[in-house]
Amino acid sequence: MKNIIYLLLSLCLLSACKVDRISETNLSDGSFWKSEDDLKAATNYLYTFLPGLFITTDNWSDDGYATAPNPISDGSRLVPATTSDFSTPYQLIRAACNIIEKAPLAEKAGVPAATVNIYVAEARFFRAWAYFQLVQKFGDVPLILSSLKEDSPELMGPRTPREQIYDAIYEDLNFAISKLPTPTARGAVGYGRITNTAALAFEARAALFEGTRAKFHQDGNPGKHLGLAVTAAKKVIDGGEHGIFSNYFGLFQYAGEGPQNKENILVRQYGKSTADDISSYNCGTLVNGATNATKALVDAYLMKDGLPIEISPRYTPPTTFTKTFVDRDERLNATIMKPGDLFLYGAPFQNPSLIFHTTGFCPRKFVDSHTVGNGVTFIDYPIIRYAEVLLIYAEALYELNGSISDTELNESINRLRPRAGLPNLSNAFVQTHGLDMRNELRRERRVELAMEGFRYWDLIRWKTAETELKKNVLGSYFFASEPGFATTKPNLTPDNYILVQAAAARKFDVGKDYLWPLPLNEIALNPQLKQNPGWK
Repeated sequence: MKNIIYLLLSLCLLSACKVDRISETNLSDGSFWKSEDDLKAATNYLYTFLPGLFITTDNWSDDGYATAPNPISDGSRLVPATTSDFSTPYQLIRAACNIIEKAPLAEKAGVPAATVNIYVAEARFFRAWAYFQLVQKFGDVPLILSSLKEDSPELMGPRTPREQIYDAIYEDLNFAISKLPTPTARGAVGYGRITNTAALAFEARAALFEGTRAKFHQDGNPGKHLGLAVTAAKKVIDGGEHGIFSNYFGLFQYAGEGPQNKENILVRQYGKSTADDISSYNCGTLVNGATNATKALVDAYLMKDGLPIEISPRYTPPTTFTKTFVDRDERLNATIMKPGDLFLYGAPFQNPSLIFHTTGFCPRKFVDSHTVGNGVTFIDYPIIRYAEVLLIYAEALYELNGSISDTELNESINRLRPRAGLPNLSNAFVQTHGLDMRNELRRERRVELAMEGFRYWDLIRWKTAETELKKNVLGSYFFASEPGFATTKPNLTPDNYILVQAAAARKFDVGKDYLWPLPLNEIALNPQLKQNPGWK
């Protein structure tokens, strides 16, 4: 494995991370692209662009807060001179284009066409992945589908309309879907590599984003994208390759690793031990304030009767911190630390420390209690889960048709609720209790995918960021006599909840904040790039 890593480093320039001249000391195309091993080595580099665990994007939303304000969440950010959010996806696109163009050389050297197409399909998946990251943040961006030289005119081209970018994303993903093996065909040896179900699931994710964004922002063709989301998600469901892991907490522990967990569709793999520490992460960072759940998120979890806390007869305001978790959706217990949960070196968690756990709600997801202290953890990070596909299917159906049948609910989110200890959701249940089906579908998505980096983008596509991000950021009720609470005196609301950031310090400008600003250096280099509205 380490030899592969060293080889990847030597191939970084070969894969043309940037538009640079290739050093004469690097392998040339004449001596490379001769075998499947060459294709695999080149394509392995693309996997280094997969997101890692500590993408604390939930701090951009109303679900998470660290130890200090976040400029995206509270609307105080400025236009950057440079940003990896713009440059890194183009590095990935360049590397993917290089493989797409050069891989056919291996076929001429005797590698079977079907094998070559698998690696081209992986590269096209990653190119689609990169463009989705770009259009999600910046909207229209330059569309480049080939390797460029220093004098290529495309380097000075204008931004491409987002609909054309989505067409290119779908074209790449459809190729990947048709050429990539299934998870079964990949087998244990190929676990962690892109499969056709990963391409389908990602197509569903991208299409749901654009379909709902087009619908709620009244910009584009929502039906086209929502229809694609339904179709792609249904193909994953009907394919029978994936299922729901039995234990929600175990999904984010070592128990959830490996091909035996059929819920994982795409993961970021880490190392296996300190003796083979090729890649790891420090979950101590997570429990020391990298992100903390907010009251808004905690309140979203249902009671065991399937009703929100606002109307459930089983809910009473907690008189101790522990009682916050009683008779609630089991996913709350798996997501937030409570007294008695294993914490530091396997010792039980006592109470939150408000110095680090600013909201009082310390994360439990992804925290390996036995290695929090030594800083090295290797739990795989699930990037795409089957649960997300089920949620996409339900939401896309509802937004496309204005309704969802009980049969469709049973095919989708009702496969998740037994694991959470909740009754099934039905149209009759919604009507009887005066609920709103759209809100319940969104709630299910929020709590199932909590602290996994989805919430901010959901607020953006639903056009609700302008409402939710301007509210007070609140934490737990302040239990003054309990350890952890007693050692700190935070700001409190009149009803005694921790006030982490007041609404007066938060803003969201509808005219500009739904898109990110292009970096100033890119605009200076290419005068045809025009800044997004409202950013200076």
